[in-house]
Amino acid sequence: MTDGTHAGDGWFAGLDPSDREAAIERLSAGESEDPADWPAMAIETGYATDEDDYYDRLHDLTLSAARREVRERERADDRQLVHAVRAMDDARRTANELAERVAEWAGSRFDDAGSGVEYARELAAEGPPEPDRSGSDDGISDPGTDRLVALATRTAELADEADELERFVETAAHDVAPNLAAMAGPVLAARLISLAGGLGDLAKQPSSTVQVLGAEDALFAHLSGNAPSPKHGVIYTHEYVRGTRQADRGSAARAVAGKLTIAARVDHYSGERRPELDAELDERVRTIRARGDDQ
Repeated sequence: MTDGTHAGDGWFAGLDPSDREAAIERLSAGESEDPADWPAMAIETGYATDEDDYYDRLHDLTLSAARREVRERERADDRQLVHAVRAMDDARRTANELAERVAEWAGSRFDDAGSGVEYARELAAEGPPEPDRSGSDDGISDPGTDRLVALATRTAELADEADELERFVETAAHDVAPNLAAMAGPVLAARLISLAGGLGDLAKQPSSTVQVLGAEDALFAHLSGNAPSPKHGVIYTHEYVRGTRQADRGSAARAVAGKLTIAARVDHYSGERRPELDAELDERVRTIRARGDDQ
């Protein structure tokens, strides 16, 4: 409870018992450093008829306040980005898995069956090959072939949805985290935000943690004594890490993680675009790579 108008009278002093919105707001905004006999205060001020009534109301209002906080958090821009990049990855992974099934099924029916999502797109657009009229019934349209083409169509549609989600992520990441998206690329930026649980959570992480985000299995194996310490997680997909020779890759990963951490903090706490961060990372990686070239 804050030291405001109702501090000495309890959480709900002066409120109409039927005004749930005002009571929820009081719970969400209030705080108290010292305990008090809150049920007695609520009864004295007429908010509750007895202690049981007070606790029943408090339980209901607390749940409502918690649900509201969750809804507001989930609607935040960074949370929408998290949902989008996770959906994109799920759609892409599932489309690839279904494309393998389409290729395996088609291979049992057609001599010239292809593979991958592009073959599923081709099969969905053009249908199965013309049947062989030389005496074989292979390829003649039948319910099995129709279902195969239908599966290919759904695979292609799912791959198209993954592409649409990626375009959304590329736009949204620049709005949510302009410095991080510029430095890491929008998809990697979105994945880092997703792995951390949100932009605010990412901004609070040390660079050593950002460096290995996405490598949790390898990190746990290292902590168990069964593997070396991982040098990087998903930041491996950054060109400055992936494109640096293996001997210097750990240094590059640390440099990238350090600058991405700073970028996330600037995005979260100010949102101001700072191109000099990009230049600093460029120079640092050039120095690391030059060190290898001199050897």
